[in-house]
Amino acid sequence: MKKMMVMLLILAAIISCSDDAKIPDAVSEIPVEVEVVRFDKTFAKSSMAELPKLKKEFPYLFAKQYDDAYWANKFQDTLQQELNREVAKAFPDFDEEKVALENVFKHIKYYYPKQPDPKVITIISEVDYRNKVVLADSLLIVALDTYLGADHYFYGNIAKFQSRYFEPNQIDIDVAYAFAREHTALPQGNTFLSQMIYEGKLVYFAKQLLSLKTEYEVLGFTQDEYVFSQENEKNVWEYFVSKELLYATDRKLGTRFLDPAPFSKFYLAFDNETPGRIGRYIGYEIVKSYMENSDVPLKTMLVQDAATIFASAKYKPKKS
Repeated sequence: MKKMMVMLLILAAIISCSDDAKIPDAVSEIPVEVEVVRFDKTFAKSSMAELPKLKKEFPYLFAKQYDDAYWANKFQDTLQQELNREVAKAFPDFDEEKVALENVFKHIKYYYPKQPDPKVITIISEVDYRNKVVLADSLLIVALDTYLGADHYFYGNIAKFQSRYFEPNQIDIDVAYAFAREHTALPQGNTFLSQMIYEGKLVYFAKQLLSLKTEYEVLGFTQDEYVFSQENEKNVWEYFVSKELLYATDRKLGTRFLDPAPFSKFYLAFDNETPGRIGRYIGYEIVKSYMENSDVPLKTMLVQDAATIFASAKYKPKKS
């Protein structure tokens, strides 16, 4: 019976995702032109002779604390040259990624009409996976060496729960979250509930910008992890309530249930079976329920306090 329930949930998820996998007409008609500059390719074929020109054209990529000797070594560095080759193989062009980013910015301009079209600068960052994308007004910097594929040998010393997101189809998701973080109010309190709802806001906003992505992709789950979360939503919620965690201020709760991790930490025998960040999923469900039960615009929700959202959400976890 349990296996049957899991299969039904998977089928429902697939059907739901298929129904939602389209861009609304009002969004698709918005004109957006994404300019892509392959700085990674330019740097790879440059030498010290071109350095003054590169510094003049891309001053924001040449930090002042690094002198010319640093860049001379960089041009000759064998690791840098290997990164250049691997990125060139993985991204001979940027066509698919450009289309995906244009779709994201069409959605962004639907909500924020004055948002300028982005200029995308692709770089190589020595696998700085904590800064995969940097969005600043109209400038978007994308570190392509952090999207070579989860199993690339460059990522051998990086935890699998991190490197699983180093895929090319993650670029538009990361950009959506970068924009969402810029426009979502930080929690006013430090309770676990307020942190969950903040994370839920980010997921909800990112999903609005990624109408071609499934919920589980935007959440950062596999389909199995998403089904597990749906199937166990009521149990997880009851655990949070029974342990009086909602209004607790213990920072370790974020580590256990909100931060990237191989699994969530209930300190129970089945922990390894759980997806990491399951509290983020609960926060998303609360925010989604709030938006379904409240007549408020997206921008209002993004600055609304957690107490108001929770009180008005009428949240009821799904039963397994």
